[in-house]
Amino acid sequence: MSAGALSYVRTRGQQVLGVHGAPVRLRGACIGGWLNMENFITGYAANESLMRAAVRRVLGPARYEMFFERLLTSFFGEADAAFLAQTGLNSVRIPVNYRHLEDDADPFTVKEDGFRHLDRAIAACAAHGIVSVIDLHALPGSQNHHWHSDNATHRALFWEHRHFQDRVVNLWEKIADHYRDDVWVGGYNLLNEPADESRVVIGPFYQRLMKAVRAVDPHHTLFVDGNTYSTEFDIFDEPWDNTIYTCHDYVPAGLGRGGPYPGMTDGVYIDRAAVERKFLQRSEYARRTGTPLYVGEFGPIYTGDEAVDGQRRQILADQLDIYREHDAGWAIWMYKDLGRQGLVSAAPGSAYRQRFAGFVAKKDRLGADQWGSTGEGPKEVTQPVQDLIAREFPTFQPYPWGAFDWVRTLLLNITFAQPLVDEYAELFGGLDDSELLALADSFALENATVREPLRQQLVRG
Repeated sequence: MSAGALSYVRTRGQQVLGVHGAPVRLRGACIGGWLNMENFITGYAANESLMRAAVRRVLGPARYEMFFERLLTSFFGEADAAFLAQTGLNSVRIPVNYRHLEDDADPFTVKEDGFRHLDRAIAACAAHGIVSVIDLHALPGSQNHHWHSDNATHRALFWEHRHFQDRVVNLWEKIADHYRDDVWVGGYNLLNEPADESRVVIGPFYQRLMKAVRAVDPHHTLFVDGNTYSTEFDIFDEPWDNTIYTCHDYVPAGLGRGGPYPGMTDGVYIDRAAVERKFLQRSEYARRTGTPLYVGEFGPIYTGDEAVDGQRRQILADQLDIYREHDAGWAIWMYKDLGRQGLVSAAPGSAYRQRFAGFVAKKDRLGADQWGSTGEGPKEVTQPVQDLIAREFPTFQPYPWGAFDWVRTLLLNITFAQPLVDEYAELFGGLDDSELLALADSFALENATVREPLRQQLVRG
């Protein structure tokens, strides 16, 4: 390779070779809540498509487009890429909702204009030496059971309907064609956290999708999540060429129901040794097949209680040490939000935080957002239902996470959350254009606060 020449990110055994052809350990952040919005990140309720439809009804089409265009522009841009590079990160993982690129009313027609923000982010990151992994995070029909696949129900219908699968193959063919010549695209994360309960559809579909993408673009690295939210890899036989099998590695002690660390969470003792065992379990396929180790999502949730957050930082420190010891790349979840987990967040005094503070507090009280919640909400309502299910259906353990999660998803994250959608949208009523733009600009880096202890951990990570 000549001096200064660039090449595609690719694998060589257990190594990842960067754009300069040298081995690199990918260290990055997920830009969650941006091109795939999530309720706890930007403060709305339920799932993205329901929220957008409600806001559109309140604002009207033109002002709706104005607000969301400004929000997407402010949320990630040149300053954000520079900040991540200064933090020492060399990659980003960009979750994308298929709705940016295709409409349900016009399936198989890919909207070229839908690439504009993704193009802009990839170019900004490239200017600062950062490669971008494109992550299809929400698929038509929803590939998993929860809000982050823009799922308005609790069923992953993607696996039941060939129509949805055909659309995703077509969509990835168009994405691959669009980026086939861009070396600063580090790779394609084909499906985020798939959850095929049958366990018989996902393997053949992955084979079909891989062949379709490689026919269009044989150069880019594929990032492949395991089944059941990227924790199970028994669906794969021989590894594919130039492919990274990516696990997700959340520690229960760092989540909404987390106990002390080290200590007991939901009846299980969790310490550094337990964290490492779980990582080794989730990365077993990659280690056995001699392919690169990579964690596509991980990271604790912060509470505002310094005693608890100190333990959460220790979880992160232990994870980063483990990944370093095993030469595993990573992308932390996540970059920017309202303060629950992000590296940076919209400032408490910002227009958006001020406008929606009461609404977010109500969501928290009702347990309407699953991420970061204990799953209890108003316990005088939820506990009798949990007890009834346990009493009447003692062997009921539905896929993917059992009876407790099933009840809280249906009761809190759908039944309680969906009426909140209109309440959120109504808070946009009566605002003039300048006020709407101020809400959107609350997410600009210049208006954000940095979680400095987390930043320092990532610098060292």
